[in-house]
Order: sequence, then C-alpha cells, then structure tokens
Amino acid sequence: FKHALLTRALLYLGEKDAAFRYIDTHAGIGLYDLAGAAAAQTGEWRGGVGRLLSARRAPAAAELLAPYLALLGTPRPDGSLAACPGSPSIAGSLLRKSDRMTLCELHSGDLAELKLNMGRDKRVKCLGLDGYMALNAFVPPKQRRGLVLIDPPFEQPDEFERMAQALVSAHAKWPGGVYLAWYPVKALDAANRLAARIAAAGIVKTLRAELLIAPLAPAGAPARLSGCGLFIINPPFTLKAQCEVILPELARILGENGAGQWRILV
Repeated sequence: FKHALLTRALLYLGEKDAAFRYIDTHAGIGLYDLAGAAAAQTGEWRGGVGRLLSARRAPAAAELLAPYLALLGTPRPDGSLAACPGSPSIAGSLLRKSDRMTLCELHSGDLAELKLNMGRDKRVKCLGLDGYMALNAFVPPKQRRGLVLIDPPFEQPDEFERMAQALVSAHAKWPGGVYLAWYPVKALDAANRLAARIAAAGIVKTLRAELLIAPLAPAGAPARLSGCGLFIINPPFTLKAQCEVILPELARILGENGAGQWRILV
C-alpha cells in the first residue's frame, strides 16, 4: 500500500525536468533480505507482496502497480523473493541523476546497514539523526521540489502528535513540498485527530487514504492492527484517481477472509 503509492508519487515528480529531493525521516535499512532468518521466521511478506505478486490483478490496477512490482524483481520458481526494497531503495530506483535523497535513521545498527545498502549512491546522504528534528532543518531543500516520507515505527505513545507537529512545522517552511505520512490503523480516533490538527493549521490540500485488511476491534475490546493509512499533503494531481483504482484491488487481494476495506478522504 505505502510503497505502491510512494512509487506513483515519485513517478509523478519525475515527469518534470526540474530536479527534486526525496527526504525519508525514518529510513530503516533500505533493503530487506527475505531469505534471512528474521524474514523466514515471520513470513509476513507472503501475506503482503507475496500475495500481491501471485494474485490475478484487474487490468487498470495492474498497470498502475506495475512500476512498483517491477522493483521487487522476478520471483523464484517457488514464488519467493530474494529481497524486498524499502522506501529508500524504491526512491533510489526512481530518482534521476539530477535528483537527491536524504535518509535519516536514528538507530545506529540500522544506520550502518542503510549505509551499506545505499551509501555508495552519490545522490544519497545517510544521516544518524532524529528524523523529526532533521526535517525542520532540511526544508526547504535547495531543489525547491520534492517529497517527504514520514514512516515512524510508532513505538512511542505520542507518535501521532509528533507527526502532526512535524508536518505543520515543515509545511510552514516549505508549503510546496509533497508530504506522505504513514500510520497504523487500530482505531480511527488517532488518525482523525491528526487530520483535525492539519486542518486547524490551515492546510487544505490533503488526501487521506486508508486500507484495512481486517475489521476494527469492536468498542471495548483491545485494539488490534487492522490496516494502515497515508496522510498526504499536496498530493500529486493524479494520485486520488489512482488510489480509487489501486485501493479496491489491494483490499480484495490482501483482505483477510474477504474483510478488506478502503476509503479516501479529502
């Protein structure tokens, strides 16, 4: 979901000749070994990109998903993949020679792997910084055009508040940038508060897309991860229409026992 829409947004930015900058506030390691012990233990990728690759896809959605799926490489005869690109690797494949990329990763072990995976690319800077703090310093970029991906691990209880503040502050300094903020969906209250905070700041060019692969927990029951969403500021002109094609297909393919749902709010 996230990577498919990120791919569409980056392709849109690349349609103009002027260079742009990609900023990833929580970059991770950039490329994930699916043959390694950790991936083999959880097997989570099989219910995501694995299922998407093996599924029969409607023609219109297949066309829009094709650039992202091409970045996954050719599956092995058993349907497995050698590796799965994270957002930095996806961006690295789609940026042009004139474009630039800034990757922030605070965890020292992940930063070391990120540098191994991405550091040889002269377009890339890998920095061991808090992404929220770094974002305020990095915008507006010299290129004046670009995209920011905010994709935190949501390990802190105030993550939605930090995300909202980062978006408002960055937009105040760089109102023309494209911002993609990923969030988990366990209940709708937190995402609704994020949207309200953005609206209260006077930011009106927004798009909120959500994909659920399982039903939300009923009232009074413990919250569970049911899906995820992207809150987008200054969405590319074509992205809403593309979401209306891609999301129903992802909901159909990835939904558990037919429980997939999607919605788009503007």
